[in-house]
Amino acid sequence: MEQDRLILRLKKGDKAAMELLYERYSGILYGTILKIVKSEPLAQDVLQEVIVKVWQNIDRYDAQKGRLLSWMLRIARNRSIDVYRSNAYKHQYHKTNSLEQGVEIGKTELNVNTIGLKEIVKQLPEDYRKVIELAYFGGYTQVEIAEELNIPLGTVKSRVRIGLRELRKLVN
Repeated sequence: MEQDRLILRLKKGDKAAMELLYERYSGILYGTILKIVKSEPLAQDVLQEVIVKVWQNIDRYDAQKGRLLSWMLRIARNRSIDVYRSNAYKHQYHKTNSLEQGVEIGKTELNVNTIGLKEIVKQLPEDYRKVIELAYFGGYTQVEIAEELNIPLGTVKSRVRIGLRELRKLVN
C-alpha cells in the first residue's frame, strides 16, 4: 500500500514524505479547520500547527485504530476547537474583523486545486461527489451534510464510505 510506505517514510523523518503528506491532505484539513475557526488567516496558522503535530507524533499513529486521514482530522478538529475556545482566538478574531471593516485585505486562500484532488473528486458520481466535497473540503459533519442535502444520515455515511473507496480507486 502506498499509504503504508508514506507512513514508514514519515516515521523515518523523511522530509519529502512530509511534503507529500502536506500536498495530499492539506486541502481536506484546511476545509475542516476553516469550518471551525471561521477565519482564513487563523485556519492557515492552525493548519501549520496540525502538520507539525502530525510530523512530531507520527509514531503515535496506529493503523489498527483507523486510517491516517481520520487520525489527522481528529488532530485538526481538536486543535481547531482549542483555538476557537481560547481567549487569544477571540482577541485575534475581533481584531481581524475590525481591520476588515476599515481596510480591504487581500485574501490568501489555500488553493486545493494545486494538489489536483478536487479534479479527481469531480470524476466521482454526483451523489458521492457532493458528500465528499462537503465533508472534506467544506468541513461539514455527516449530520450537517444530511441536513444540507435533506437525506438520511445513514445514506450520508454510505455515500462517504463508497465515495472514498471510489476515490481511492481513481487515485491509485
